[in-house]
Amino acid sequence: MKSHRIALIATGCAAALLLSACGGKEESGSPSPTPSPAPTSSAPVSSPATSGTVPVSNADATAPGSELKVGDRAVVPFKYGNDKSGTIAITVKSIELGPKDDLAAYGDKAKGMTPVYIRISVENVGGTDLTYSSVRLRAVGTDGKSTGVIITGETPKCQSETAKKDFKTVGATFETCALQAVKDGDEVGGATFGDGDAYKDKPVVWKK
Repeated sequence: MKSHRIALIATGCAAALLLSACGGKEESGSPSPTPSPAPTSSAPVSSPATSGTVPVSNADATAPGSELKVGDRAVVPFKYGNDKSGTIAITVKSIELGPKDDLAAYGDKAKGMTPVYIRISVENVGGTDLTYSSVRLRAVGTDGKSTGVIITGETPKCQSETAKKDFKTVGATFETCALQAVKDGDEVGGATFGDGDAYKDKPVVWKK
């Protein structure tokens, strides 16, 4: 669990503004060794040890711009930092408004905001080393556009978690909560994943 953080920013607007009418929003390997000559005995040849990775083609990935429902699973290519990449599956388990009192630690900076909690499960599909990585999702309004504000951090009821040291094998999972916000009186319509070139302009959308 991360330590408590307090930070609020507005996207595409002056840093001093928390609420806005903003619009919607490798690690080089060594050369492969030369294969050894095949054994001449009649005994079965053992398969070479693998790293536990599985090939994931573009055809397996959820198409950019796909509209899903809460509870659906999206398979997406994923990069973290400069040296970690692979394929993950994201399942949005719930999208809910939290009580305004949950933002009390933010003081006046959170005035006019209602928290949004996006609870997700993340699975390592490709089996590459994605240890200590984190996944970002954004809330959108009922019109499918940005809520106009981004809030980063966590609350006691919405803890932001990262992948643990074992998140480097096929099937490894972790759960986390993405803290977002809407202006008081607004409703949240869904959540989006827009990381990576393929999804930047056409994010995957989970509708509430």
